[in-house]
Amino acid sequence: MPRTLPTIVHLDADAFFVSCELALKPELRGTKCAVGGRERGIISSASYEARACGVYTPMATKLALKVCPDLILLPHTSGLYGRVSRRMFDLCETMTPLVQRNSIDEGYLDLAPCGFRTAEEIERRVRALQQRIWDELQITASFGVATNKLVAAIASKACKPKGFTVVPPGTEAAYVAPLSIGVLPGVGKKSEERLKAAGVRQVRDVLERSETELKALFGSGWEDVLRMARGEDDRSVHTEHDDAKSYSQQETFAHDIASFAEIERVAKGMVDELMATIRTDGKCVRTMTVKVRYPGMEDSSCGRSLAAATDLAEPFYGLVAPLLRGAWTQRRPLRLVSVRFSNVEEKPAQLEMFAQGDEKRRRLAAVMDRLNAGKAPAVTRGHQLKPESGTGGAER
Repeated sequence: MPRTLPTIVHLDADAFFVSCELALKPELRGTKCAVGGRERGIISSASYEARACGVYTPMATKLALKVCPDLILLPHTSGLYGRVSRRMFDLCETMTPLVQRNSIDEGYLDLAPCGFRTAEEIERRVRALQQRIWDELQITASFGVATNKLVAAIASKACKPKGFTVVPPGTEAAYVAPLSIGVLPGVGKKSEERLKAAGVRQVRDVLERSETELKALFGSGWEDVLRMARGEDDRSVHTEHDDAKSYSQQETFAHDIASFAEIERVAKGMVDELMATIRTDGKCVRTMTVKVRYPGMEDSSCGRSLAAATDLAEPFYGLVAPLLRGAWTQRRPLRLVSVRFSNVEEKPAQLEMFAQGDEKRRRLAAVMDRLNAGKAPAVTRGHQLKPESGTGGAER
């Protein structure tokens, strides 16, 4: 049924990876900075100051440094973005149970179950949520509030960063009409150029075309485009999502690495971070696979399964070195290493008899998870520490 209040909210975090890094390095706020590798790779996220200089995602890092020579490059902080994302959406769920997590930095909320009586009350509460995300996480997010998902999503991107746009009920068509045709989902850059060449530059231009013209321009999906041009969308906010069938993490090195000890250290760090996520999700895993990549982009992997699934890192530590040896068959420097856990199972409600040792480790892991739940890890395991220069390198 048509909504009489703007109860659909679209949240879109601003330059999410950069925002997470700046929460750890607030002295860099207002600078031209980006998350990405210096020697190779692409820009994963750029500050709005850097975007003003022509840096965008995904752009090759070398090109980004050419267009913006004073760009400050920030390396990825492993595990940080997932932690911040989970906390951001957890804050959303304190407001409404209907939260759809579209991606790590974007999602929808449906406020219909909250019993708000006026649009003013909705705006006040959503602004309070926006402020709370900043207060607790030190990241900014833009919000669009409307009667449907399409218009809310368009509105959230209209005034970034720190945007907040409310589209009153009944004004959806008027709101989208003057916007560029490129705001409609499914209209990419190439399609936008083609449509503009055909005279369809704004959303309102769709409404002025005949059915025959729309079929020629948009093919079999012309009716969907017409509905979007009218600001119509009947999709609901859904909270269901497929359980993870695997958990993985990878790291591309700034320089090719030949040190077995260093790569083993990095892989064990991935095990620690992935297992924390697995525990948070209430899962257990049985299989671990280590993959390596050589400078020529050739991949090789090796995996092994435990007799029983677990949510503890310790049973997998002993597998890291043999799996790394099994994958790293060519004794050449490596460009990348990754760890993947599969054969995911639900965590059993009761522990097996005589599993007291595992239960002690599980309680300790839970304490460490809580300590490391902040913006920066508070506890580091010994195997994650980098050896002093000259003390590590060759495999013993």
